[in-house]
Amino acid sequence: MKSEPIQFQTFLEQEINRVKGVYYPVRAGFLRRALIRHAQTISLHPNPDDEFCSPEIGPNYGIIAKYEQQYKKNVFFKSGTGTESSETYDPLMVQRARPDGYLILNGHHRWAAAFRSGMTSVSVKIVNLTQEKDIRKMIQDSKTDKRVSLDLDEVVFGAPGDAHLEKPMPFPLNHVFRERLRQGVPALFRYLTDHGYDIWVYTAKYCSVEHIRWYFKYCSVRLAGIITGTGRKDARGIDPSGDLKKLMENQYRSTVHIDNNLIVRTLTGSREAEEVSLSGNPGTWAREVMEALDKMT
Repeated sequence: MKSEPIQFQTFLEQEINRVKGVYYPVRAGFLRRALIRHAQTISLHPNPDDEFCSPEIGPNYGIIAKYEQQYKKNVFFKSGTGTESSETYDPLMVQRARPDGYLILNGHHRWAAAFRSGMTSVSVKIVNLTQEKDIRKMIQDSKTDKRVSLDLDEVVFGAPGDAHLEKPMPFPLNHVFRERLRQGVPALFRYLTDHGYDIWVYTAKYCSVEHIRWYFKYCSVRLAGIITGTGRKDARGIDPSGDLKKLMENQYRSTVHIDNNLIVRTLTGSREAEEVSLSGNPGTWAREVMEALDKMT
């Protein structure tokens, strides 16, 4: 048993060295994202930037062992195919990669357990995360010098069971777009657009940029910036550095961050920030934000 972690660790180190500096994420088309639900275990590659691949942190073999036990209880052979699969766990979040296969975004320990268990295929969900080149294009396409940023997870979308939510998408779109907007968001976004703001939204979740863009397109809202998978970024959504940061500062003279209880406005080149507190009442939140912005402008 002791040799198994050593054997996998050796394989992992070899795979990291093979992938690092060679493999890079590329955008997956709609049909690939919609139709592919399983991928061969050997076609999945560890992400060198993930802590799973860090020599200082590395894999937790206790966690891997627990997933192995789960797979042994629930794995079944697909009839007539000779391939193994499991439907009892969340899919691995992956991004299409060049030159082949997929880079793992979330689920390295499950991938390791599947690999060590001899599973030939695993359940996956393919997403397109925002890349630096995407952010650069978003900034360059802007026609205004004012930006507002909002957290999709904590501010824009409501939680199931919340009392103050917009109506769900009509059938059958509600099966694709399960998120529910908090009350007043469409009116607020229309106000922001009419007053010359670029709307930037961000989410810590691993979801495709296209999913967010299409969702708001159906709501007749245009988003200037969409940042996904922000768990690796700061609380404001993006923290560009170098020429990207300079490009952002050159484009936007004013940036407003809207939270549940606070609005913060900063001006490029100034160390001071203007803050306005909100009541926290979800029923009046959107109106309070608009009234506060009226006083700021």
